[in-house]
Amino acid sequence: MTKKRQFSNEKAVYKSFDFILFITVLLLLALGIIMVLSASSPSSLATTGSSYTYVIKQLLCAFIGVVAMIILSKIDYRKYAKFYKIAYVVSLVVLLLVLVPGLGRTVNGARRWINLPIVSSFQPSEFTKIGIIVFYAAFLTNHKDELKNIWKGFLKPFLILSPIILILLVVQTHLSASVTIILVVSIMMIIAGSKISHFVTFGTIGATGLIGGMFILAKYFQVGGFRLTRITAFLNPWADAQGSGWQIIQSLYAIGSGGLFGVGLRK
Repeated sequence: MTKKRQFSNEKAVYKSFDFILFITVLLLLALGIIMVLSASSPSSLATTGSSYTYVIKQLLCAFIGVVAMIILSKIDYRKYAKFYKIAYVVSLVVLLLVLVPGLGRTVNGARRWINLPIVSSFQPSEFTKIGIIVFYAAFLTNHKDELKNIWKGFLKPFLILSPIILILLVVQTHLSASVTIILVVSIMMIIAGSKISHFVTFGTIGATGLIGGMFILAKYFQVGGFRLTRITAFLNPWADAQGSGWQIIQSLYAIGSGGLFGVGLRK
């Protein structure tokens, strides 16, 4: 490769860096850190003796994340596509690490965390979200001519996703992560070329079946009843003020004391 061509390729990579998106991410990150400081300073002071303990930890994680983002942005995304199958397998296996004695951690009856040397508690589902995005980005690209087909473009992708969702629901009882991953994959499929009519028809049927199944399991088999309780808690949060209705009640207190624009930072 000549120096001229190499310079041209490096210039193309430099130009491909989306500064608008980068600045947007930094602004959102800064806003989030400010909110963490405002929300955590009283409890941080009471627990650790310093108002800045939690926000400093958040700043450190944010710095590491930004550095990692910049490094990864310099790597040709097509290189990730070569390992998309491995990304899927690793994403599946890492969810099962919560079952490993001494590694998995149970909090409030949910096995969603693992203990790492650097991070005291880490949710494997966060890693899985990234792995699934890499997998489906390559998978949908490789099958872009088949996405209009109901089997290859709709049912098959969700069938591949089903083991991930089952582990999240059954092993980790992690409904929110399941919903997030399903929504992300659905959006990716629609953008890639899957038919929206398939989502409208079969998505409605699937969602109805899932909700109905959750209701039957909770009502007649006493399995996963807390999920429905969380979903319907807004109807009467005071019925369980210390449990399922806790967050809703706290939000009402916040709105009642601060109104639409709050009471100001660190108050």
